[in-house]
Amino acid sequence: MTKTKLGFWSIVLLAINSIIGSGIFLTPGSVVSMVGTKAPLAYFFAAIFASVLAITFAAAAKYVNKSGAAYSYAKAAYGEQMGFYMGVVRFFSASVAWGVMAVGVIRTTFSIFGWNQSFGNITLGFVVLMLIIMVINMMGRRIFTIINDLSTIGKLGALALIIVAGVILLLKTGTNHFNELNQMTNSAGKPLIPAFSTSGFVMAMISAFYAFTGFEAVATGSEDMKEPEKNLPRAIPLAILVIAIVYICTIAVAMMVNPVAMVTTKQVVALVAIFHNKVLQDIILVGAIISMFGINVASSFHTPRVLEAMANEKQVPQFIAHRTKRNFPLVSFMITLVLAIGIPMAFQYNLPTIIVISATVRFFEFIVIPLGVIRFYRGTNREKILPARKNYFTDVVLPVLSVIITVFLLLRYDWVSEFSISRAGHLVPNWFAIFGMCFGFIILPLGLFWLTRRERVANKDHR
Repeated sequence: MTKTKLGFWSIVLLAINSIIGSGIFLTPGSVVSMVGTKAPLAYFFAAIFASVLAITFAAAAKYVNKSGAAYSYAKAAYGEQMGFYMGVVRFFSASVAWGVMAVGVIRTTFSIFGWNQSFGNITLGFVVLMLIIMVINMMGRRIFTIINDLSTIGKLGALALIIVAGVILLLKTGTNHFNELNQMTNSAGKPLIPAFSTSGFVMAMISAFYAFTGFEAVATGSEDMKEPEKNLPRAIPLAILVIAIVYICTIAVAMMVNPVAMVTTKQVVALVAIFHNKVLQDIILVGAIISMFGINVASSFHTPRVLEAMANEKQVPQFIAHRTKRNFPLVSFMITLVLAIGIPMAFQYNLPTIIVISATVRFFEFIVIPLGVIRFYRGTNREKILPARKNYFTDVVLPVLSVIITVFLLLRYDWVSEFSISRAGHLVPNWFAIFGMCFGFIILPLGLFWLTRRERVANKDHR
C-alpha cells in the first residue's frame, strides 16, 4: 500500500503545531522588561532570524533524510566525530528545553492553586510530573495523538482569547496604555525599563527567539513529504510568518491593555496578568497548561530518541539503546530525565535565565548546520547524500546569512550577567550555571566518548 505523503498545507500546519509551544506563554514578561515598547520589534527580528535558519535546515533535509535531524546533517557533512559531538550537544539542548517546559507547567499549576513555589515544592512537582510523563510514554502512540490534539486546541484557543478579549477591552475603554512603560519606575525612583542598548536588545531577541524554536525538527520527516526540496523552503517560512503575526498581535494587544502588569507580575504566564477578570485568567492559564503539558509529552518522546538513534549507530554506548519488554527506551529516557531536571535545578528554576540558555545552546548547531549545507552544495560532504536539486540562494546565500546573524548575536550576548548572580548589589559568578554549560559542552561529550571507545575496545577483544 502506498504511504500518503504530506502536501504543502499539511507541512505548514505541522510546522505551526511544532513551533507554537510554551515560548509565547513564558517569554513576553521578560522580553518586555528588557526592551519595553520595543518588545514587538524583538519578536519581529526573532521571526526573521528563525525564518532564515528554518529555510537552511529545510535545505539540509533535502540532502539527508535520516532520523536525527542536526546529528544526521552534521555526520553527513563533516564525518563521524562532528556528528557525534553535534548529536550530544543537540541532545543536551533538547533536554534543557524539556526542562524549561516542565518548569513552566509546574509553576503555572502552582500559581493556579496558590501553592508555595519554594525550591523544594517545585522539585517535588518535577518528580511527580516526570512520573506521569513516563507512564504516558509507556502507554503508546494513541495517547500521544490525543494529547497532541488537545495541546493544539489549548494553545491556539488561549492565544486567540487573549487577542479577542484584549481588542474588546481596548474598544470598550478607548484607552491605550502602550507608552506607560516609558514612565515606569522602581521603588528607588529609577526607570524600571533599562535604557536601550544593542546588548539588551540582543538578549531580548534571543529570549523572544525561544518562542520560535521547533522549526529545526520539522524537516526531520522530509521523506514523508511531497517534493520536500520544493515545499519545505516555502512552507516553513509561511508557518513562521503566520506565527509571527499571532505572536506580535498577542504582545501588542497585551502591552496596550496592561503593560505594567506584564512587567511586574509574579505570574509564570505573564499574559494572564493583563486581565482582571478571574474567569478569563483561569481559562488562559488552563489553555497554557494544556499547551505546555502536550509539548512536554512530545519532548519526552522525541528527545530520548536522539540519544537512542546515536546508540543504534554505535556512536554512543549501545546499552543506551536498550528497550524494555514494552518497547520503551528506558535507559535513554532516564538519562534525558536527569538532564531535564538537573539543569533547571542548577539555575534555581529561574525561567527567563533557563530560556535564554536553552536558546543559546542551540546556536552551536545554527553555525555548524548552515556551513554543512554549503558543503553539500559544493560536494565536499564526508558521507553519501541524496541527489537533490541544488539552489544557490537556499544552499549558500541563506546559510552564510545564518552564520553571520548567529555570530553577531553571540558577540553581542551579555555573557557576564547571564552567568552571574547579584549578591549585596554586586555580581558574582553563578558556578551552578557555569558548571551546567560545561557539563553540556565538555563533560557529557567526553564521558560518552570515553564509554563508547571503551565499549569498542571490549568488543574487539571478544572477537
